[in-house]
Amino acid sequence: MVAPPPKRATYDDILNAPDNVVAEIVDGELHLSPRPANAHGSAATILGEELGPPFRRGRGGPGGWIFIDEPELHLDTDVLVPDLAGWRRGRAPEVREGAYLTVAPDWVCEVLSPSTRKFDRASKLPIYARVGVGHAWLLDPVDRTLEVLRLDHGHWLTLATYVDNAVVRAEPFDAIELDLGALWAP
Repeated sequence: MVAPPPKRATYDDILNAPDNVVAEIVDGELHLSPRPANAHGSAATILGEELGPPFRRGRGGPGGWIFIDEPELHLDTDVLVPDLAGWRRGRAPEVREGAYLTVAPDWVCEVLSPSTRKFDRASKLPIYARVGVGHAWLLDPVDRTLEVLRLDHGHWLTLATYVDNAVVRAEPFDAIELDLGALWAP
């Protein structure tokens, strides 16, 4: 006897997930991850604070971007929640009432943690590539690293890996210097 195929996860599964987890759907399967630890959340918050003035507001940088923390993205049949996402203003979705967005971002940042690093790399990055996200950053507050990726003909190209307290210019935000040491601050 052949076992029936597993039930595909639905948005109701996400809505019914416990409040203390991040719920995502990848290839029809529900994935539940613990809420981020403090170092994870702090690194993401500080990165957003660093990018916002020059790229969202144009203070000390070119402007032209919209950033959202932990947006729920409905990308085809997948539902993903990156730690940060950015859209160039010309293609940014309207931020309105509602729980999710359907326009793929131009840039995502996944803050890696021991419980999500494999999922972020092996499951989420291929989806971001498939829907045309142009840039991805993998930020690891434990190892104190930033990996900068660019989509090239449907595949991720690693442009650089920066460590510790490096001061960097990283695509697509290479118009400014970013002090990584600020991201690891308590």
